[in-house]
Amino acid sequence: MKTLLFLVLISACGAEPHPGNSSLEHERIVHIQENGPRLLVVAEQAKIFSHRGGNVTLPCKFYHEHSSAAAAGSGTHKIRVKWTKLTYDYLKEVDVFVAMGHHRKSYGGYQGRVSLRESSENDASLVITNIRLEDYGRYKCEVIEGLEDDTAVVTLNLEGVVFPYSPRLGRYNLNFHEAQRACTEQDSVMASFDQLYDAWRSGLDWCNAGWLSDGSVQYPITKPREPCGGRNTVPGVRNYGFWDKDKSRYDVFCFTSNFNGRFYYLIHPTKLTYDEAVQACLKDGSQIAKVGQIFAAWKLLGYDRCDAGWLADGSVRYPISRPRKRCSPSEAAVRFVGFPDKKHKLYGVYCFRAYN
Repeated sequence: MKTLLFLVLISACGAEPHPGNSSLEHERIVHIQENGPRLLVVAEQAKIFSHRGGNVTLPCKFYHEHSSAAAAGSGTHKIRVKWTKLTYDYLKEVDVFVAMGHHRKSYGGYQGRVSLRESSENDASLVITNIRLEDYGRYKCEVIEGLEDDTAVVTLNLEGVVFPYSPRLGRYNLNFHEAQRACTEQDSVMASFDQLYDAWRSGLDWCNAGWLSDGSVQYPITKPREPCGGRNTVPGVRNYGFWDKDKSRYDVFCFTSNFNGRFYYLIHPTKLTYDEAVQACLKDGSQIAKVGQIFAAWKLLGYDRCDAGWLADGSVRYPISRPRKRCSPSEAAVRFVGFPDKKHKLYGVYCFRAYN
């Protein structure tokens, strides 16, 4: 804080001058210097990478600029540290954690999972344990001391995979809220634009438009062609813009990450109807696997199996990491067979057993 200059005018208001203090007849200039240095908040890394189930530290430290004491705790005011998560419209913030003195408070789904690292007097870094898919995003660290405050922003990125999803009803049948539920039911969350963009850069090409978590509708194209915006257009993420969340209907792009469990194809002597597949997994001590789990196993674990199997949503798919004839000759992918008749069509089944 720069030196403050106050001009104090003292007048005699018409009274007679005091013989012993004639200086009161003149204007007096008083210089007041504030001892407290300017507060600075710094994030040593702008982006931090982790995965679901992991632990992470979002870095944040605070300093006093031009301070001879150098230590951030040297002021007479109590330090207040507040962490919030920024939303996509940048107008709202979600409270995560607040600390002042010995008082600590965490909020919502972060309760019991967040704390300050406090490796030194000026360390306001946030520790998040057992990371969830919805923890992905931008976090703001705010430090307040007296009348001074400063902020820094850190982005938490998660290792994972983006996949397009449409329900049994077919293409373009989900409004925004139904799309959110569909992703959650498949062990995932709605993808953000940044996640879809990263997936496009890694080769994701999908011609059906889908909802993203910010309410926009977009789709990624790596190989321009007539049905997907035109053959002469450039590759990119095509943006349909923002649509009515209740009335407009599209597919959805979901995001999932590492899981704590075992994904596997159940070896069974016969092919199964859907209900028989559900019971077979239960008998094996597992649950029928979800779409997000087959994508995570394929992308993150390199799972490869050329056997079509039932999944929890009633679809039949199989994951190919090593392209080959009769399985997926041209590309590594989770192959989609469709939504067969649950009562009469027979397939194998993919199961998932969670670890406690």
